[in-house]
Amino acid sequence: MEPAQDRTIIPADYPELKQLVWSRDPLRPIPAEEAFSIYERNWRFVDERGLTRREADLIEDLARAFGGGVMLKSR
Repeated sequence: MEPAQDRTIIPADYPELKQLVWSRDPLRPIPAEEAFSIYERNWRFVDERGLTRREADLIEDLARAFGGGVMLKSR
């Protein structure tokens, strides 16, 4: 697996992230650190019960890579 800082994420591959980037093209890859920032800033709009296992794993990976293992969840 490539280093997290070099990784890109396609929002359309993750249902909740796709909703969070509603104002952009969800097929356009974004840097992993930007995806983490989008999740943190907009957590109040995430349906945690609707997260797929794949997306939950992504969020955990991003939190480890960019948040020191912690994600600040805005409410």
